[in-house]
Amino acid sequence: MSFQSSRSGERRMDSTKQATRVTPQSLLAQKQAGAAITALTAYDYPTARLVDEAGIDIILVGDSLAMAVLGHEDTLSVTLEEMLHHARAVRRGVQRAMLVVDMPYGSYQVSVEDTLRNALRLVKESHAGAVKLEGGGAQAERVRALTAAEIPVFGHIGLTPQSLLRAGGYHVQGRSEAAAMQLIEDALVLEQAGAVAIVLEGIPRELAAHITSRLTVPTIGIGAGPDCDGQILVFHDLFSLSFGHPAKFVRPFGDAAALVRAGLEEFRAAVESRSFPSDAESYHMPESVSLELAVPQAEGAR
Repeated sequence: MSFQSSRSGERRMDSTKQATRVTPQSLLAQKQAGAAITALTAYDYPTARLVDEAGIDIILVGDSLAMAVLGHEDTLSVTLEEMLHHARAVRRGVQRAMLVVDMPYGSYQVSVEDTLRNALRLVKESHAGAVKLEGGGAQAERVRALTAAEIPVFGHIGLTPQSLLRAGGYHVQGRSEAAAMQLIEDALVLEQAGAVAIVLEGIPRELAAHITSRLTVPTIGIGAGPDCDGQILVFHDLFSLSFGHPAKFVRPFGDAAALVRAGLEEFRAAVESRSFPSDAESYHMPESVSLELAVPQAEGAR
């Protein structure tokens, strides 16, 4: 079967998950039912398709695109145009999951008007189901404006990678009583402003559990312990494709890097030994066609 024909084939997921597209309302129902929410990043069509076919609930085109795919040292360099380019590719691979797109650094920090304008582009041009922005209570006005414009918003508090310069690095947040109380307040303010879910990153398990119990909307954890309503990881971390020392909370679920390296080495060896392509992997002239071909001779034989 060709790749093109396989695109129209049946999705490899159970019929229950295949039936309905994930929405903010269905995520809320999962929280209320105590059903864990699954989320992963994706940055291109084939990855998005595989993640969607696996029945993952949320696919995030994260600003981690900058590091995972584009080779930057942090998330600050990725642009709105780059996010749109990759979000459109991901959208083509998604049938069921809720597509969430990060608002990159600089796309919402200047004004509410800029935030609304850029979020509208993300939704209109990539057909995103929601946008995500970082920050606590200070983002409440932006969340309210986006909600009023019918754009679902994911909040993101705790360790916020776009605050790298101010924070001076990636550090666990909320370990003091004052910091913990601030994060609790941030979560409640974001929910009140209209956020449909909140990502909790790099905070103590106990604090994440408390915030989750206080909120009506779902929490999605990353480095926040097992008591959140759902969990998200970066796809490349999941399969050892990040080429760096993984964070404490990252559990690899496969070694795609080793698989790809082995395949590349096998391909190189097959070409160098001239065992690829074989005669069976070559096209041939029809037997009915008679064609005399001049076989080039080596330079020394002329």
